[in-house]
Amino acid sequence: MPHDGPDTSNISLQAVLLPDLLALADAAQGAVASLCDAATTRLRDELRTEGRPDPAAIDRGQRAAHGLAWLATYAEALRQMLAWARRLDSAGSFGEIEGLLLQIAFGEYLAQIMGGIPMSQGEILRPHDLGLAAEARQTLARPEVEKLIEQGNSAAARARLVALMREAQGYATFGASGLDEELEMIRDQFRRFSDERIAPHAHGWHLQDALIPAEVIDELAEMGVFGLTIPEQLGGLGLSKSAMVVVSEELSRGYIGVGSLGTRSEIAAELILCGGTEDQQAHWLPRIASGEVLPTAVFTEPNTGSDLGALRTRAVRQEDGDYKITGNKTWITHAARANVMTVLARTDPDSTDYRGLSMFLAEKTPGTDAAPFPDAGLTGGEIEVLGYRGMKEYELAFDGFAVNGENLLGGAEGQGFRQLMQTFESARIQTAARAIGVAQNALELGLRYGEERQQFGRPLIDFPRVSDKLAMMAVEIMIARQLSYYAATEKDAGRRCDLEAGMAKLLAARVAWAAADNALQIHGGNGFALEYEISRVLCDSRILNIFEGAAEIQAQVIARRLLD
Repeated sequence: MPHDGPDTSNISLQAVLLPDLLALADAAQGAVASLCDAATTRLRDELRTEGRPDPAAIDRGQRAAHGLAWLATYAEALRQMLAWARRLDSAGSFGEIEGLLLQIAFGEYLAQIMGGIPMSQGEILRPHDLGLAAEARQTLARPEVEKLIEQGNSAAARARLVALMREAQGYATFGASGLDEELEMIRDQFRRFSDERIAPHAHGWHLQDALIPAEVIDELAEMGVFGLTIPEQLGGLGLSKSAMVVVSEELSRGYIGVGSLGTRSEIAAELILCGGTEDQQAHWLPRIASGEVLPTAVFTEPNTGSDLGALRTRAVRQEDGDYKITGNKTWITHAARANVMTVLARTDPDSTDYRGLSMFLAEKTPGTDAAPFPDAGLTGGEIEVLGYRGMKEYELAFDGFAVNGENLLGGAEGQGFRQLMQTFESARIQTAARAIGVAQNALELGLRYGEERQQFGRPLIDFPRVSDKLAMMAVEIMIARQLSYYAATEKDAGRRCDLEAGMAKLLAARVAWAAADNALQIHGGNGFALEYEISRVLCDSRILNIFEGAAEIQAQVIARRLLD
């Protein structure tokens, strides 16, 4: 695409792409891995008792524990960026834009590891917070690391990357993803759907706080979105978690509300596949896959947040074998429209922790605007929210709400928490994908505005601090994307991946918020106006650091795994 920006075509590759880039990255990644190992060993000595993580010690040393989680996430992210580059290089498709993404990624993340990793806007983790100031200087004092820090994320590299991005503006992503042909075909299909059926309407839905139209849900059902990973013999498409990531990313690029519609089906299907009886699987999964049944997840309660073991909603077994549920739930997405609720409730009244919880597939009648919750024993009120609209959030009150005894998931009480834990990997991988889609949307909006908006007789994008923002958005999106693809690949291989899924979600959520914030900054005052789409994207991006495990909880979970 022609443009009037600065001519970067005469910048020699030698000045932009470092010689022996893959070898430099390999050596640097090894150094970071060594530093991460040293940090893990040190904190294991401090934060464990009798060979197990000590919760009290971890709470006292929370900054260091969470810092370890972030350092390990950076180490894994760089490892996956290098693995991506090697795959492309072996296939002969490691081009200039991919090389720039790699060298800027390594240059920036190495510098942050040395100088400070942002855990949030006001919390910077530095090596001395882990007691590793001397070790960091020694371990990272390698010529390869120093060269990447000094030259990797250079002004010339960023300028050239943005120039290539401007030429490739017809694409929704920048740089080869490294996915196979089938997944790229799936991406193209859903990219077109997002561009044609979602993006033109998303901002209107947001401003009106409107539900996503039923016809869009019907189209998603026809495309198989609600049964992506459900086995074919149970009515689904039988695709991989990697396919789920691609679909979620592209739909969320159009509008996070649409990208999140499949989350409820994914969670419900995973619960039933992992914990349901054969009869429950045969009954529910084909109906979920077809879109006949829309599920909603009913787990969180007021004043409990992530402490699911403290849930108080109770389910009491009746003489006829059915149950009645009583209690309060909150932050229930798409509750009014749903046909079935996956409800976590306490069936053992004498229990005080997760061991007394059970999961129910509680059927309900879809509501209307006039009567959102028409069933006896169930009432609800909408929670007005900044963003993440299109499905609406609700508080629910159960007062003797009847549930068929056959809908106790797995047919046995006391299994609810374990069943829910089995869904966390997929849910967090899918949330990382949603975050990447939101970040990509922000990048596209920022790039378009930067080219169209004139200041002082030239486009905004010609100013280095504007183009630098766009360059770093593209780089961090690719980092988060590769980490998420890796987590999905591990899940597809049947390997435990709660650590990798948590890392992907932790990093991608931060990347989405940074991309939205920077894209709004490029818009200047206009970005603060509701009429501009970036105002919606900023609101939508903020929730990603909170749901499916707040960033602090996510770091805590990662740290405990590392210290185990």
